[in-house]
Amino acid sequence: MSATNRRLLGLAGLGAAFLLAGCWERPPIESVQRGFRGTGMVHVANPRLEAAKFAANQAPESSPRIEVEPNAPLAKDVYKNVKVLGDLDVGNFTRLMAAMTQWVAPEQGCNYCHKDGNFEDESLYTKHVARRMLQMTQTVNSKWQNHVGATGVTCYTCHRGQPVPSRIWFKDGEGLEGGVFAGWRYGQNAPAKSVGLSSLPKEPFSAYLLGNGEIRVGSAKVLPSDHVASIQHTEWTYALMMHFSDSLGVNCTFCHNTHNFATWDGSPPTRAVAWHGIRMVRALNNEYLEPLGPTYPKTALGPAGDAPKAYCATCHKGLNKPLYGAAMAKNYPELLGPIPVAVRQAPAAAAAAPPTGLLGKILFAVGKNELSGEAMQTIDAAAKALVAHPQVKVAISGYADKTGNAAKNLELAKARAFAVRDALKAAGVAEDRLLMKKPEFVIGGAEADARRVEINVAE
Repeated sequence: MSATNRRLLGLAGLGAAFLLAGCWERPPIESVQRGFRGTGMVHVANPRLEAAKFAANQAPESSPRIEVEPNAPLAKDVYKNVKVLGDLDVGNFTRLMAAMTQWVAPEQGCNYCHKDGNFEDESLYTKHVARRMLQMTQTVNSKWQNHVGATGVTCYTCHRGQPVPSRIWFKDGEGLEGGVFAGWRYGQNAPAKSVGLSSLPKEPFSAYLLGNGEIRVGSAKVLPSDHVASIQHTEWTYALMMHFSDSLGVNCTFCHNTHNFATWDGSPPTRAVAWHGIRMVRALNNEYLEPLGPTYPKTALGPAGDAPKAYCATCHKGLNKPLYGAAMAKNYPELLGPIPVAVRQAPAAAAAAPPTGLLGKILFAVGKNELSGEAMQTIDAAAKALVAHPQVKVAISGYADKTGNAAKNLELAKARAFAVRDALKAAGVAEDRLLMKKPEFVIGGAEADARRVEINVAE
């Protein structure tokens, strides 16, 4: 090889190394084992990047709560046109308004929602939006504890001192302007932060976080008669997974097992938490955010004329727990639900009696241990009863029949029982309250009842 060729080859190698430098992170890299050794269940993180995240994700200090005196005036009696939180005492109402100003519009101040300091005025659209966002926050904290737990959320969780949260999404307006000569790309090959800068479709969210699309690539059966996934739906699914990973700062093994991403068996409990999160975001987008479209000025709408909407990144900002799990909401109990905690209330109704007997029966498909949507609803109901009565323990029993390979059927019944246990743990039930029973045989393998797991209150 001539000297010239060697120099050219060296330059080519140097150029390739330069180009590839953007495809990896420089050391040090740290890893945390999240499963059995040798299974690849590992979370990988870069301490240098994590340090930058830490500085940007600190919760602000909360002002002391004001002690409520007997017969303290309520906000609705002091201010006019208070349609949300009117039953909150005026002292803590003012405290919350001051906090919200710092959380959402520290530069604009009260005038961001109130015209020229006129609290009664209704002319600013931001005031109408703020009301719905308060109600949405209460809904998240009171109805979606299977996802947010006792930590809850506040306005700061998403806004971080900005009038509009930094990570929101709109429907894809590509092709709506007309004159598309080369065809519609369906959002592909247009790298976006929302899908990890990949070449996958940049807007899979309409199908799955606004619509009720099934997030699945493969069929749940040997013959895919129950589910048909096009190439486009497959790409949307992977684009959504890229969004999850980027939004939470994790890799796939945070929610999935490595031997089969589709199965729940062996998946970490965080997968059940994510399952609830997906349904929470769908509900918020459909019940609160999308209906606000007519309230916004055109300049605040997306290219398709739709209202801004939420996805995982809106709250998480690159962390698996927003603000590293800082429990801000507990300092503002009026945000924990539609009924204020700090005001005069009627005597509480008698506490519900502890549950007894059968709490839930979960049915499974033949040969499977995946939890269906209906199964998760049954588990949710059982978990709420258990959270309300922390002294109650339950027995989880899997059942099988002797048709075919009896030993294999028993193992499957055991795997199903563990799937139910993991879902209950993810919903906030302590593991020491979940007693695992030995699988039992039943008669009649053709009936769905033979492929069941029961949750019974332990005696």
